[in-house]
This record gives sequence, structure tokens and C-alpha cells, in this order.
Amino acid sequence: MTHDHSHRPGSRGFSLAEMLIALTITGTLLTATLGALDTSFKSYKVTTEGASTNVVARMVMTRMMTMLRTGDEFGPYPDDPLDANQNPVRSDAVEFITASDAATNWRRIARLELRSTEEQRLGPNQLWYIQTDISNGVQTAREERPLLAGVQGLTFTLEYDVGPRLRRATVDLTVRPNDFQDAGFGSVMEAPSIRLVSSVAPRRLE
Repeated sequence: MTHDHSHRPGSRGFSLAEMLIALTITGTLLTATLGALDTSFKSYKVTTEGASTNVVARMVMTRMMTMLRTGDEFGPYPDDPLDANQNPVRSDAVEFITASDAATNWRRIARLELRSTEEQRLGPNQLWYIQTDISNGVQTAREERPLLAGVQGLTFTLEYDVGPRLRRATVDLTVRPNDFQDAGFGSVMEAPSIRLVSSVAPRRLE
């Protein structure tokens, strides 16, 4: 004896309306999950950018202060160091002698300067280091290289004694955190700028 089970209660499939509701709920959950993951990733990226930029900026600042501390014959310098309108000097560049040899009339001049850049991913400015060797008034060698990208502001404040000799140099550096390997990131969430300020007196005056 056979039995027909095709119309047994409870064995029917999902209706079209139920399938649409299930798909809608699933899609909403996936969208929310992806949104949370995206926000989490961006927050992590901002944090790592800020941390790495902070370390690099502090290293560059330490290096600059060391060079200023051991340098000599600084510029730009005022025509009249007694004029309060000229001294201290505020500039986006500074240069000084890092080494010299009076016997051969040779000297090495270092220059730190702010340069604008056309590459948005490196913007808005870069800190550059320029080194020039001069012998008997003739340039014999020159090299330059960027030290730090993403610089938003850089001011060298140079306080001179009569001479004019540099009494104190203050560097005010503001950097925008960024991971330049991913130039497309940063339009939605950005870490705050990093500002570093430090002062030093040339060692030769102490």
C-alpha cells in the first residue's frame, strides 16, 4: 500500500516574499559589517601614519638641532643686529658652515630649506638638505636631498649677538601625517598635524 507525502503539512518551501526578505536582511548585515571593517581599517591606518610620521619627524628635528649646535657663520643674518625689527631673523631656510680648513681655504656649507612640491602625495612642502663645498671661492661639489615630506610649516628663528654671531636658533616644524604608499587615502579621515618646536645654542659660543 502506497502513501502520498506530497501535501504533508510543514513540508512546503520558502515563498518568493520570504526569500526577498531574507536576502534584504542578509544584504543589510553585510553592508553594516563592511562599513564597520572599513572604519576600523581607516582608524588603524590613521594611527599608524601618525605614529610613523611622529618618529621620522623627531629624528629629523634631532638631526637639524645637532647640525645647528655644531655649525658656524649662520645666515640669513641682519644688517644691524641691534635693530629689533631685523633681529631675530625669521626664515624658512638657514645655512651655516659645517666644516672648514683655513690652510686650503676650503669650507663646507649646509643649507636647510622649505620647498613646495607639485606632487600632491608629498605635499604640500618638503624639507631639503643642500651641501656645498667651496675651495678658494669656487664651488667644487654639491649634493641635495629631501629630508622630510608632508611639511605644513617650517620657521627658523635666529637670534644674533653683535658680530653678528648666532646666540640661539629655534625651529618650529609642523608635519602632516601620511603614508605616501597610499596617496588615495586621507580624504575621509586624517590624523592631526604634528608640531615640534626646539631651540639650541651653537656649541662654539658656549
